[in-house]
Amino acid sequence: MGANLDARRQDTARRLSEIREGLVNAEQEFGDRACVYTTGSFGRGEASSHSDLDLFIVGPADEKGRRSFPNLDEICLKADLIRLTRRQRFPEFSGDGEYLNHYTVHDLVKTLGQPEDDSSNTLTARLLLLLESQPVLGVAVYKVATEEVIRAYWRDYEGHEGSFMPAYLANDILRLWRTLCVNYEARTSTEPATKKAKRKLKNYKLKHSRLLTCYTALLYLLSVHKTTGTVTKADAMAMIELTPTKRVEWLRTNGEPGWGPSVNQVLDCYDKFLGVTDRPEAELVEHFLDKELSAGYVKDASQLGDAVFELLAAIGGNSSFYRLLVV
Repeated sequence: MGANLDARRQDTARRLSEIREGLVNAEQEFGDRACVYTTGSFGRGEASSHSDLDLFIVGPADEKGRRSFPNLDEICLKADLIRLTRRQRFPEFSGDGEYLNHYTVHDLVKTLGQPEDDSSNTLTARLLLLLESQPVLGVAVYKVATEEVIRAYWRDYEGHEGSFMPAYLANDILRLWRTLCVNYEARTSTEPATKKAKRKLKNYKLKHSRLLTCYTALLYLLSVHKTTGTVTKADAMAMIELTPTKRVEWLRTNGEPGWGPSVNQVLDCYDKFLGVTDRPEAELVEHFLDKELSAGYVKDASQLGDAVFELLAAIGGNSSFYRLLVV
């Protein structure tokens, strides 16, 4: 494990404990009826002192799919979350709280494969729940939510127990990656230099953190399928309990010896990324205004992508699941 990743993990664990302690009263009042989970760097277990706190609220629904967590309780819970972030000196929620959304488990499941999945943001909320989240309130509700979502993705498992490929989930992961990974540099040449540098910075972060979030899940599932010929719901639940970097380490422990160089390259590239981004955004923007530094960062992102590609090809080989991911 790299020094940057090790330090980030330890600091994140400490800060998540502080967040949960800060929500102890909210936990007592709401924790059996809703869950709050964090995504982003806290969900990945790699937060820095400059990280903000990205939160989602998920509650149960009644038999008709209606919220069973009352609106006034939601307002009170959001107030608790806002007060927590201010006490612990996190940046204010982006968009003046616009993205501090409350979904029901039914919301996350019913939109699977529907046109509104993107526009309602349920695709993002559902996949981040599975791929990079940590509960900070309502662990029991969180567990039910993840189980229900996995069950929805495995709805065709019966009758294919010995050869199941999680095609639906894999396709959604690829869709999330391709939706998020917009080329932020491909904008007008008349764009102000500072704004262009911010886009480059965002692109650099996406091509590290979100690439690892999405593709370590695919690598894990692909590895399980190659070994056993199928992927069970239990396999998926085991996968989502691991952060993206821990999935890479799982591959090193459970994979074939030939995968080792690519696994190590992925971890080395990512550790370097964590070191680069452990500074205020304004300082990072200045770096991306420097053409030479910016070119180096673009090269770093490309090296990580190459290492992930090599690992994907090494694990996939001629398997039917690998083919599904490619074509």
